[in-house]
Amino acid sequence: MSILTKKTHLIYAKLSSTLMRMSTRIVNDKSRDIKINYLDGKENGIAVLGLNRHETRNAFSRKLVDEFSSSLSILRNDDKIRILIIRSLVPNIFCAGADLRERTKMNNDDDIEKFVTSLRNLMNDVEHMPIPVISAIDGVALGGGLELALASDIRTTVYDAKIGLVETKLAIIPGAGGTQRLPRLIGPSKAKELIFTSRIFDGKQAENMGIVNCAVEQNNNGDGAYQAALNIAREILPNGPIGVRMAKAAITRGFEVPLHDGMEVEKECYGQLLNTRDRIEGLAAFAAKRVPIYQGC
Repeated sequence: MSILTKKTHLIYAKLSSTLMRMSTRIVNDKSRDIKINYLDGKENGIAVLGLNRHETRNAFSRKLVDEFSSSLSILRNDDKIRILIIRSLVPNIFCAGADLRERTKMNNDDDIEKFVTSLRNLMNDVEHMPIPVISAIDGVALGGGLELALASDIRTTVYDAKIGLVETKLAIIPGAGGTQRLPRLIGPSKAKELIFTSRIFDGKQAENMGIVNCAVEQNNNGDGAYQAALNIAREILPNGPIGVRMAKAAITRGFEVPLHDGMEVEKECYGQLLNTRDRIEGLAAFAAKRVPIYQGC
C-alpha cells in the first residue's frame, strides 16, 4: 500500500469516526423519542434502535414517526452496520400502537390519512432495510407495535408479552401493514381470526402460531427478548455481510412472485456476489482452515 493510499485511508477512517460520533449525538439527544446504540467489541456491526417515549408507552406520534424515519436513514447509509435490533427502553412495553390522544386532536380526515400513510411508509422502510432487522418484544406490542415487529425480519419475545392487532375494537383496521403481513406469515384464515376478534395473546402463543421466531422466559433485567435477539444477531455477525444482504433481498423479493420468477431473483442476487472480495475471502479461509475476515465488498 502506497503512502498516499495509507494517508487517504486514515483520513477516511477519521472522517467516518467523526460522522459516527455526530450521528450518535444527534439520535441520542435526551429530548428524542428514539435512541441508537452502536455496539462494539465482538458485537461491532450491531446497531440497537431504542424506542424511548415513556409517557405514552412508545405510542406512535408524528414526532416519533419522524425521528424513527430519520434514524433509519442514518443506519441505511452506514455500511458498517450489519444488523439492526429494535427494542424498547420503556419497561414492560414494546409499543402500544398509535397515539390515540394525538389522533383525537387531528382536525380532519386528511390529517389522519396523512399520519397513517406516514406510519405505513415507516413500516415499509423497516421491511426494506438492506440488513437483517430483529424486533425484541419485551412486553406489550399492540396495533402498530405488532405491525412494526411484523415488518422486521425476525421477532423475539417473552412468554408473558401481550401481543395483538386490536384495531377492530375501535371500528378501524390495522392500517400499517397488519392486514397484509400477518396473513403472509401465518396464513389468511388464522390472521382473519386474530384481526376480527382483536384477540390479545401471549408470547408463547405467538411462538406456537409462528408470529415470532422464539419466546423465552423474562429475566430479572426485563430484557429477555432483547438478549434473545442479541444471541441471534451474534450468530449472523460472523457471516459475509454481502451474502446476508443478498440472501435477504432474494427471500423478500422472491416470496412475492411465482417460484419460477423467484428462481430468477435468486440468480440475479447470486450474480451480484461473484466478483466480490468477500466471496474470494470465504473460499480462501475455507481452504486455509481459518476464520474469514470479511470487508463487506
